[in-house]
Amino acid sequence: MFARIKTAYNRDGSERRYLQICESRREEGKVRQKVLCNLGRVEDLQNGKLDDLIRSLAKFSDKLAVVDAAEDLFADWSKEYGPSLVFRRLWENLGLHEILAQLFCERELSVDVQEAIFCMVLNRLTEPTSKLGVSDWKDSVHRPEFESLKLHHFYRAIDFLDENKEMIEEKLFYHHTDLFTRQLDLVFFDTTSTYVEGDAGAFDLLEYGHSKDHRPDRLQVMIGMLMSRDGIPIAHHVFPGNTPDTDAFIEAVSDLKKRFNIQRVIVVGDRGMMGKRTLELLEKLNLQYILGVRMRNVKVGPEIVASPEPYTLVKDNLKVKEVTLGGDRYIVCLNEEEAKRDQAVREKIEIKLRSKLEHGNIKDLIGNSEYKKYINVTQDAATINKEKLKQAALFDGLYILQTNTQLPTEEVATAYRDLWQIERAFRNLKSTLDLRPVYHWTERRICGHIMLCFLALVMQIKFQKLLMNCESEYGYTEVIRALRKVHAVKIKVKDQEHLVRTEVHGAAAIAFKAVGARIPERVQKV
Repeated sequence: MFARIKTAYNRDGSERRYLQICESRREEGKVRQKVLCNLGRVEDLQNGKLDDLIRSLAKFSDKLAVVDAAEDLFADWSKEYGPSLVFRRLWENLGLHEILAQLFCERELSVDVQEAIFCMVLNRLTEPTSKLGVSDWKDSVHRPEFESLKLHHFYRAIDFLDENKEMIEEKLFYHHTDLFTRQLDLVFFDTTSTYVEGDAGAFDLLEYGHSKDHRPDRLQVMIGMLMSRDGIPIAHHVFPGNTPDTDAFIEAVSDLKKRFNIQRVIVVGDRGMMGKRTLELLEKLNLQYILGVRMRNVKVGPEIVASPEPYTLVKDNLKVKEVTLGGDRYIVCLNEEEAKRDQAVREKIEIKLRSKLEHGNIKDLIGNSEYKKYINVTQDAATINKEKLKQAALFDGLYILQTNTQLPTEEVATAYRDLWQIERAFRNLKSTLDLRPVYHWTERRICGHIMLCFLALVMQIKFQKLLMNCESEYGYTEVIRALRKVHAVKIKVKDQEHLVRTEVHGAAAIAFKAVGARIPERVQKV
């Protein structure tokens, strides 16, 4: 279908031009044109009637309607909007804005540095990058306060976090005692390590040690974290990379008693924290404790396990019994499913031992820690130590706790099992928040980076709890992904600038509800 002009001539030779709507058709193998409509003389239509007709017809064309609207419309940019709104509200709910504002006022620091801390925490929660990377990433986020931030603000912010670590932790704790439980009765402690890339220079903090990242070739630091019963981080400590778990535990617990005004607390620690010095310190500080016992390293271990007291069922896969020996209180915990797995593993080891001994591969056995403990080696031969295999069978599916509390047996076992929360927190710290590896090359910057990740971890865990309180069907990762799809688009309509928000659906809407934030208007004037 098309428009054409048909020309006719008067008797005096003058022209008459007519506008026609025509259509091409194929008839009997030939293309023929058929006039569908005569619109009239061109001269009569050019007084505005033709424009009105075209405009009226355009209403029935979706494509032309968009093109017509776009003539006065210009999209300037599109930036992430959802995460900055949600996590800013959570930042303020936790009191972090108020805490930092007070500290900055006392030290007469610029607001830019304070905003740089929030910017880096937001980056950890959504798209972890280096500090140099944050300087570029911030331009993809719609938050006007980020526009003035320069790279030096981020490094100054890291230094500030290192200098004020303890003060921030304490103010955060006391600002929201209800967040960390009304009464700080249970405190969990665990350690992890993180390594440093590049030429980090020489200073006391960086040492080679037992790497929990399986990178013994890298200089590292040890991190110890204290966490409440609710799984909220209270404080963290950075130790030299070769610090034993026991020494880290002793220092952290001493610091806990000194810094936080607590009346009664039960410290829960893994088997790596157990030792004579640890128990002496806890008794000296008048602290109660629940500590895992290294069963095979304790002479009375078999005696405790063999004690005739009956087991009580706590959960489907947990049975417990209480044993008092030498004035000390022990709780024996049995996981029958784990016992079956331990037995199967030990039987496989025994089969491999017999096979290797028959073929004379003694060197392979001595170099393997799993095999070595079950063999006797003499000048003449190597034999299986059946007594050690029998003794190992006693501990299948078992772990032993030592405590000086008066808590019921079941509560002691349950409290120790809750230690998994801090293990999960360390996993989040290293994976979701990208704690490792560390690319800073000074002690101050390394500690500041770890403090930054600590704040991000507090935010992440609190946000996860708020999602659970909303009975959200969406997981944390899914919510973050949905939030990042919420963008702000800056458009210009003629001479007026507007901010248009993309739609908020499902998981993103739950995030706003969880932190108590109102979804912003869809269109805002700039």
